[in-house]
Amino acid sequence: AMDPQKFSRKLWSARKQLILMLAPLLLLPLLFVVPPKEGKCLYVVLLMAVYWCTEALPLAVTAMLPVCLFPTMGILPSKKVCPQYFLETNFLFLSGLVMASAIEEWGLHRRIALKVLKIVGVKPAWLILGMMITSSFLSMWLSNTATTAMMLPIANAILESLFGNLETLKENCKDKSDPEGDSQVNMHVLPCEKQVLTTENTSEQKNLKEVRKEAEYQMKVWKGFLISIPYAASIGGTATLTGTAPNLILVGQLKSKHDEREAAEAKAKAVIDEDYKKLGPIKFAEGSITFFFIMFAILLFTRDPKFVTGWSVFFTKGYVSDAVTGVIIISILFFFPSQCPSLCWWFDSRASNTPYVPLLSWRKAQECVPWNIILLLGGGFAMAKGCEESGLAVWIGNHLQPLAQVPPAVAVILITAFIACFTEFASNTATIIIFLPVIAELAIRVNVNPLYFMIPATTGCSYAFMLPVSTPPNSIAFASGHLMVKDMVKTGFVMNILGILCVSLAMNTWGLHMFSLHTYPDWARPLNASSATVATHAMATMNMTG
Repeated sequence: AMDPQKFSRKLWSARKQLILMLAPLLLLPLLFVVPPKEGKCLYVVLLMAVYWCTEALPLAVTAMLPVCLFPTMGILPSKKVCPQYFLETNFLFLSGLVMASAIEEWGLHRRIALKVLKIVGVKPAWLILGMMITSSFLSMWLSNTATTAMMLPIANAILESLFGNLETLKENCKDKSDPEGDSQVNMHVLPCEKQVLTTENTSEQKNLKEVRKEAEYQMKVWKGFLISIPYAASIGGTATLTGTAPNLILVGQLKSKHDEREAAEAKAKAVIDEDYKKLGPIKFAEGSITFFFIMFAILLFTRDPKFVTGWSVFFTKGYVSDAVTGVIIISILFFFPSQCPSLCWWFDSRASNTPYVPLLSWRKAQECVPWNIILLLGGGFAMAKGCEESGLAVWIGNHLQPLAQVPPAVAVILITAFIACFTEFASNTATIIIFLPVIAELAIRVNVNPLYFMIPATTGCSYAFMLPVSTPPNSIAFASGHLMVKDMVKTGFVMNILGILCVSLAMNTWGLHMFSLHTYPDWARPLNASSATVATHAMATMNMTG
């Protein structure tokens, strides 16, 4: 007989296949408990939720399940399911991703990052703030994953110049008096002022213990640095900087001490300046992309800003959406020249007749755009459509009555907290796809503006700070190999609580006026529309957080 340990290893290695086979079987009873059409839809939704959370199938493949299951189970005809995969929101999203690939192509992101670091200086706390501001700014436009992947190499370069080699640091952290020498570094003790090295006895050799304390301190700065980037990317994805305050408080304890540090800081500054010099003056291509990038942002913002008349009044009402703006701008990138065009070239017989290079080639766009994300979004829309047509959203809404007794402000906190916990285990997109229709239905029951519940929920789903698997940015930072899961869980827990408080504060103060949440909007009036249309509407308005 096989011993249990080996058997459990076998189970673990085949876990994805087992989940694939068992999940459909375990969910079968639903079809008999819940009313027929709602039951079938719930079955598909939960099956997709399980596959998304466990990644038993690639995320994009799970997203395509509605195409297989909705028509075959008689929930929706395929000609209603398939168009959901490329709604206008997806076009807007695609144009954002193409824009990002153009920015990467010409290295504009490095320039932005280094410029910010030059401005904020190199004291650890300021450096981290600089990193976070840059990451969160970039992730408003680029995807969080792209931002993190791009900022980490820059961060590592700066850290190496500040503290020297990481391996020697780790060595110094180990307790030399410890016979094994492998005792785990005590990561959670923040350096208190008592640990500051006394510099009077510089003549004597610094003893090992002091070297070790110094190294431990530096390791902490190092970790704070790495962990702050995915956090900032996630926060910036929700287009706020509220979260940098708590991180600043965490980092504030890493106050800069001693004169030795000053040398290191000067070194780091030199590295940043050096890197920035290497970039040379702004090239024509970079300038053009900056121009289109700013243009893209301005046009998106001014199309219909609600408080003043936007430029959409020049077109037939309701014809032009953000997707149109996005696609127009990125189409220009494919033919706009990357070198400054000159008139002399026409008259100069000696000038080389090389074909001109546009800002972005289709091949580059094809390589850089994460197509799976677009399918994921589509899967979400298809799922929402199924929930609406099968009456599942209404059915769930009926069962959520108890929440209607809670005052709305408390409900906001509960909803955000629940979603922030759930998103640690599932992908952000999957979380929000599964819950938005339900939350919308709840709001309609309670008769509050659905956005009042849905904006906090959407923001909350970006608060995946605790586990490496929570979001791709966390995984990227974790893959750099210097963080431990417990480091992430500890800081992540604090971040989650602060995030939830910030959101509920925002929703009840300026959020109320910004989205005029005290009125009940027309699009939510249940004529024959049910909650899922509301959900799709809200998703469309808020899905650019990436």
